[in-house]
Amino acid sequence: MIIMKNRWAKATLTAILFITIFLAIGWNAAEAAFGRKIVVFNPAVVNEPAQEALVKAVGGVILKDLPLINGKAVLLPPQAEAALGRIPGVVRIDPDVIVEAFGKPPKPPPAETLPWGVDRIDAELAWATSTGTGVKVAIVDTGIDLDHPDLQANIKGNVNTINPRKTGDDDNGHGTHVAGTVAAIDNDIGVIGTSPTAYLYAVKVLSRTGSGFLSDVIEGLQWCIDNGMQVVNMSLGTSSNVQSFHNAVIAVNNAGIVQVAAAGNASGGPVIYPAAYEEVIAVSATDSTDTIASFSSIGPEVELAAPGVNIPSTWKGGGYNTISGTSMAAPHVTGTVALAIAAGLTDVRATLQATADDLGATGKDIYYGYGLVDAEEAASGTQTAAPRLPDVSTQNKLATTWGYLKSK
Repeated sequence: MIIMKNRWAKATLTAILFITIFLAIGWNAAEAAFGRKIVVFNPAVVNEPAQEALVKAVGGVILKDLPLINGKAVLLPPQAEAALGRIPGVVRIDPDVIVEAFGKPPKPPPAETLPWGVDRIDAELAWATSTGTGVKVAIVDTGIDLDHPDLQANIKGNVNTINPRKTGDDDNGHGTHVAGTVAAIDNDIGVIGTSPTAYLYAVKVLSRTGSGFLSDVIEGLQWCIDNGMQVVNMSLGTSSNVQSFHNAVIAVNNAGIVQVAAAGNASGGPVIYPAAYEEVIAVSATDSTDTIASFSSIGPEVELAAPGVNIPSTWKGGGYNTISGTSMAAPHVTGTVALAIAAGLTDVRATLQATADDLGATGKDIYYGYGLVDAEEAASGTQTAAPRLPDVSTQNKLATTWGYLKSK
């Protein structure tokens, strides 16, 4: 009994120390001092009340529950991690690593109605078959500008896993850009998305800086399952292969949700996570000549390629922006998935592989995967024609327009 009293006394003192640090120097410093972790429990050994008691007994602070992986996001004093890890019923303690959006610095937007990337993958030719109507697409990112005139009608829901008291409104711009490439409305202003009548859901897991904790991403994926999403776009990632992240991705896959993710901007370096997981469609970036972008990550995990250089799309504050990155490539594929689902296709992933326009070496390769995604053929489910080469005259017109806009 004396031992228990001492343990709880120590935990109380630790909690008081955390509060003191928090009040003195702020939340970020307090997190740094304690260490943010993901603790995964074996529910057959430790029930929910016991999980909370174990964390608190070592002086930990519970931040949020992660039922998707039977875990909790917690703050732990450095000396407490080892002690907690030795307790029966604790499966493991993972780092709650930082997950970042992979976009390039923004540029002023051109004024195309049909972005060159949407045109390049023949999305407008697919619209006679499907426009993605009613397909539920989750943008797991920095949120979406909920009032954007080119997106608002397609936005059907939102959540903020960083701060549940707030909405999924975008305070960075990255998520809004991704959303526009997926499903900007055909309404005679701004841009048109790949699947212009798909339903958008803002799942805000990254902060205004474009980064956030893995636990917030995992909670966002739980929300996607609970709310019946059909497609998830993750234009984000980390170089850390964390088992909790993979378990969450597996759970989403088992729920029948198609997951698309950016390969990363490592300039020829390896594909990042979650794109590197086999359950996810990893997308590399190409330019207007169908050449792999210099910044794109590459590797055997790359499944498809899509336009990712100088992509115009929607931006926060009701605006538009042109940026580059594999973050911009992934939503072209996500929109194509929505087109295929709305067209009634079932094995969507296999269809996208079979109908992709082969680039580079014959067959699947580390740069383009199975090739450039082809929205028209994916929506129809068949390879209907030889790959369409870039329309040089159209590209010249876009370049001329862009030069004119920059001069104004």
